[in-house]
Amino acid sequence: MKRRSFLSELTGFVLAHKAYLLIPVILVLLLAGLLILLGGTKAAPFIYTLF
Repeated sequence: MKRRSFLSELTGFVLAHKAYLLIPVILVLLLAGLLILLGGTKAAPFIYTLF
């Protein structure tokens, strides 16, 4: 059995169950995670000026 990544499993779930309302939630979570990751780098002063 071939292992699938988390994102491919999630995409398959959304398409199979027609749960299109989950797409904005997933995008917001991904963007929040990206901000957290970038907050610890040298790009942090540029991110903080956005808020």
